[in-house]
Amino acid sequence: MRTLTHPDRAQLRLEGVLDALANPVRLRIVQRLAEGEELTCGTVLPDIPASSATHHWRVLRESGVLFARRQGRVIVHSLRRDDLDARFPGLLDAVLAAMASESRSRNLG
Repeated sequence: MRTLTHPDRAQLRLEGVLDALANPVRLRIVQRLAEGEELTCGTVLPDIPASSATHHWRVLRESGVLFARRQGRVIVHSLRRDDLDARFPGLLDAVLAAMASESRSRNLG
């Protein structure tokens, strides 16, 4: 079984986090995780092929946006909000607010 590696808080880089957040699929994952849930791969991305979903989860984990842990046969993911807020104050809140605003605009239009 492969070990899941995560960067330490001090190793988080703005360009890596921004790159991870620059994809609509990964933004959808982050939005769900920001609701406070721990999620497995299939709960957020049932419409995405497994290989693509694995790629998105890996990008988020390796950039430091989320934490992944094995729980039996599944991998459970959670948002590293404390680490992100400590390294980049306000970034995650700004991204989530922009997503909510965009979603409201789409629903009104």
